[in-house]
Amino acid sequence: MQSFITLEMDEMEFKKPGLGTEHLVLDTIVDLPLPLSTRSSQAYPGRPFSKSPALSAQVDYYPDGGPAAWGVLFGATCAIFATLGIVNSWGVFQTYYQQNLLRDTKSSTIASIGSVQLAFVFFPGLFAGRLCDLGYYRQTLFIASLTLVGATAATAQCKEFWQLLLCQGFLTGLSCGMIFTPIPSVLSHWFKKRMSLAFGISTTGASIGGAAVSIGSSHLLERIGYQWTMRVIALTVFCLLAVANLVTIVPLASLRNCSWISPLQTLKRRLPPPKNPGPFFIWDDLRKPAFTVYIIACAINYLGLFTVFAYIDLSALAIGISPGFSFYLVAIVNGAACVGQILAGFMSDQIGAINVTVPMTVGCAAMTFFWPFATTKMWLIIIAIIYGFCNGAYVSLIPAPLVLMGEVNSAGRRTGIAGSTIALGAGCGLPIAGAIMQSAGGFKPAGYYSGSCIVVAAILQCVTKYLMRGTLRGKF
Repeated sequence: MQSFITLEMDEMEFKKPGLGTEHLVLDTIVDLPLPLSTRSSQAYPGRPFSKSPALSAQVDYYPDGGPAAWGVLFGATCAIFATLGIVNSWGVFQTYYQQNLLRDTKSSTIASIGSVQLAFVFFPGLFAGRLCDLGYYRQTLFIASLTLVGATAATAQCKEFWQLLLCQGFLTGLSCGMIFTPIPSVLSHWFKKRMSLAFGISTTGASIGGAAVSIGSSHLLERIGYQWTMRVIALTVFCLLAVANLVTIVPLASLRNCSWISPLQTLKRRLPPPKNPGPFFIWDDLRKPAFTVYIIACAINYLGLFTVFAYIDLSALAIGISPGFSFYLVAIVNGAACVGQILAGFMSDQIGAINVTVPMTVGCAAMTFFWPFATTKMWLIIIAIIYGFCNGAYVSLIPAPLVLMGEVNSAGRRTGIAGSTIALGAGCGLPIAGAIMQSAGGFKPAGYYSGSCIVVAAILQCVTKYLMRGTLRGKF
């Protein structure tokens, strides 16, 4: 007895001769989100579809796996490798510029290049996140990808401070920000139960990229020089972002005897943009105390969070460790961060993001306080491992509470506002630490300042949880 499928409005039905019309029950779950006209709030294995508004129904369906979701996650990881991987390798260039290209320039002035770069990774979040919510992420990704490749290639020709500030600071940071800040929002369209794990896996691109660029650059600078090193990095960025922009055609699933062939884009949102999006800038989230306290905590944290990252190799040189090994400290930090990101993502899905980020933030603070007192290679390695693990765990989970503070369709707006706020701390943190070191003549005062900022951030994270739940207990 054959059955055939008919579509009627928002309901998928099939008819069997002599049995009338019945709701269609899927034998297997489809990896791609179901068509808008067929998806409902009950689109799960063994449950029938029922009539419901298509737009609201989609929000209740999350693949949480399958070719489409894993393809998006892979594209996100490649994009983060190409963006935050460069940012996380700044310590190598800080040391190189200070010893070679900009040897007559103050360290705090050189640090402003990395600080501007880091700030602009987050600054455009307000615009990029909102554009993502409105359905324009693919266009933004393509334009920003071209700009990032061009800026990295142009950095190879820079010889003066202002040129490096423009290309490696402003243009590179801005391009990275337009690519990176909407990614958590895109992932939240595809993952719910595994959302934090997806965040953790995607941000391993930053750690792996930071380690690869740090080690690779340190060797290439010695062998082929500065200009060709930057050109190699530009080519690597081009290849990774080509994958992130990729669109392929693959078989995804079958419904009885009907094969579904559908486009799989490595970075795309799943839910459609709202029909009535309202004004471009919407500030309603700032009226929520928990949201406001949380983004302030993130901004304060970034005042001190990357001080060890940027200066650990310089502190190694100051105690007599060879330049050849000091470059590896940045790679060790990134390698430890990679482990922290994956484990933190898994734990966050079990016990809640804030319950993971608070102890990780405290760990970062402790290592920042201890770092200036390390006088041997072994102690610096230990600090690099613990600090990298805690830093990676915290950074990977920053978006998780933001996504949970409202609807998925507006997650880009919340992560964007948070990113633009974080930019204030990221832009000021390294220059302040550098100025403190310059005036005090040592690393200890900078460690005290940065560690104190991180402690304040940990306290404010606890306040955020209390405002959300009314208690410090439980999952959040």
